[in-house]
This record gives sequence, C-alpha cells and structure tokens, in this order.
Amino acid sequence: MEKMGLNSHFWQGRRVFLTGHTGFKGSWLSIWLQMLGAKVTGYALAPNTQPSLFKVAEVASGMTSLVGDIRQAEDLTAALKAAEPEIVIHMAAQPLVRYSYSHPVETYATNVMGTVHLLEAVRQAPSVRAVVNVTSDKCYENREWVWAYRECDPMGGHDPYSSSKGCAELVTAAYRDSFFSGAFPCAVATARAGNVIGGGDWADDRLIPDIVRAISNGQPVQIRNPQAVRPWQHVLEPLSGYLVLAEKLFIGEQAFAEGWNFGPEPADTRPVSWIVEMLTQRFSDRADWVKDEGQHPTEAGHLTVDSAKARQRLGWSPRWSLSTALDQIVDWHRSHQAGARMRDVCERQITCYQTTDNDCSL
Repeated sequence: MEKMGLNSHFWQGRRVFLTGHTGFKGSWLSIWLQMLGAKVTGYALAPNTQPSLFKVAEVASGMTSLVGDIRQAEDLTAALKAAEPEIVIHMAAQPLVRYSYSHPVETYATNVMGTVHLLEAVRQAPSVRAVVNVTSDKCYENREWVWAYRECDPMGGHDPYSSSKGCAELVTAAYRDSFFSGAFPCAVATARAGNVIGGGDWADDRLIPDIVRAISNGQPVQIRNPQAVRPWQHVLEPLSGYLVLAEKLFIGEQAFAEGWNFGPEPADTRPVSWIVEMLTQRFSDRADWVKDEGQHPTEAGHLTVDSAKARQRLGWSPRWSLSTALDQIVDWHRSHQAGARMRDVCERQITCYQTTDNDCSL
C-alpha cells in the first residue's frame, strides 16, 4: 500500500466520521476503512435503492452506523461531537444530475447547506484534525472544451446538481479561510473525482446500473447521450486519493488544505457508447443497446479533469485501467447473481487493488 502513498499503519485505531456511508461510494469506503483498522462512525440517510451495496455487503457489521440527515444541523452536530473523530470525510450528498432538475431545493439544501452544517459541526468538535469534503468534477464551469479542468479553474454549473457542487466548493474555501486557518488545528480540503463506477451501484439514471438492469431483464440498454465523454474510473481510485489526502491533512500539512482532482488516465476518458459496448460484450454476447430518443434535461457533453497536482504532490495515481475496472464490475455482479457473500467479494477486490498495479486475477 505504501506504493499508493497510503500508510496502512496510520489508520489503525483512527477515529473517522464518515457522512454518506450508506451510499455506493460511502459503502466501499466504509469497508476499506474497516479493513485498515479504523474506528468508523457513519452518518447518513437509510439506503435509497433496493438492493443496496450497504445491505448486501453487510457494511454496518464493522462500524457504528447512524441514520441521520445532514440537513438537520443540531442532530448532525450532536452525532459528530459524540463520536470525537480525528478525521471527517464528508460524502453525504444528492448525487444525481437528472434528479436535481426535478428536486432543485432538496439538491441545494443537501449539497450546499449540508456542507455548511458539517463544517459548523466540525468547528464545535476540537478532536477533528482533518476534513476531506468530497464534491464532484462537475463543480467546474464547464465550457465544453477538450482540455481537462485543473484545480485553479473557476467553479460553475449549468444544472442544479453541478451548481450545488460548485457552491459547496466555495463554501468550503470560505470556511477554510475564515475559521480553519491560523490557530485552529484542523486542515480542510476538497476532493473532486471523475465518473465513478464499480460493483454494487444500483442508483437510477447512472450508466452502469442502467446497463446491469437492462441486461438482467433481457432488454436493450437505453442510452441518452452515447457521444458524451466522461472521465471513467473504478470507485477505489478516488477513494484511495481521499485516504492519502486525509493522511497529509492530519499530520498538519496546511499546504494540502485546498482542492484536489482524482481522475483517471487520459486514455480512460471515453464516450458513453464505448463503455456500453465494452460492458455489454463482457456481460453477454446477446446484450445490445439503443439510443433513447425521448426528451431529457441538458447534460454536459464533454468533461475531463487533470490530476497532475495529485500525482506530483500526493504521490497518487490511478492503478487500474478502465478495462480492468469493467472486468471487476462484471465479476462483482456475476458473484452477486451466483449468491456469493458480497462482503468477501468487496474485500477481495480492495485487497487486489492495494497489491496490484493494473491487472487483477479474477
């Protein structure tokens, strides 16, 4: 793991407060932190999909799992203070672009004011030394150009979700400058991942879950924007970056208290149609896809992020190719269909990720 820039000994017994632990990314990170020996307290709404990774992988079995809403400031503050965490990783969010069009108030209340509530709670918890606020690559003002966005590019967003994530970045920067600099012993950073994929994602209006559902039902996959280009990466890639960043912040290096991109290799920035074709081939030679000709809200056509800063300053870089990521997704879902114990499958894939540079025997 040291090759990843991740010090496994650092996390042994470390008290971590993780919001959003019942979600797709949060469940994977909860399992990983438990494997590292951390004492994890999770705070989130109940899982909102059926099935859910949180349930099928028995995520709650090795942590303190609290059901709560980050929109409720007093409850969040009480839970965080009681846990006395040393590290806070904030992942609770309304994460879907299309959902944000029909539920803009909920999106802003969760993604913007939820961030405010979290940072206010941290101000009242002297145990906290490091905060990683996970936002999104969509926080950038998207100009639909071919160049990858860097951390110095302006925040923006043309839909409620993207805008809310840009706002969350601005909120975090303002709190860092106003309250978490100087004598206050807490370093606060933000993390922006690409389009995260992996086994156990059953959310609506996401490409991989849509593909899995369609194939399971014996139907062609309906694709809205086959030419849209995204920075695809396995879920473990950005999670490893969050862990490395949290370590740096904890040891008091305020120079790392800023925004960070954790995206894939440039070659793994691909159009939606490529992902669909590669994944349907892996699942079944009878699987097919068609373009969904219905009316849909506007979504970005081209979006990539530059992770040069994380490479140079954190020693972080992607470990799995996109091809390997797709293989792992197929392996995960086939294991689930076969009735395997999915906690074991998740742990096996995490171990594989930690110990191999690219390929991974299934």
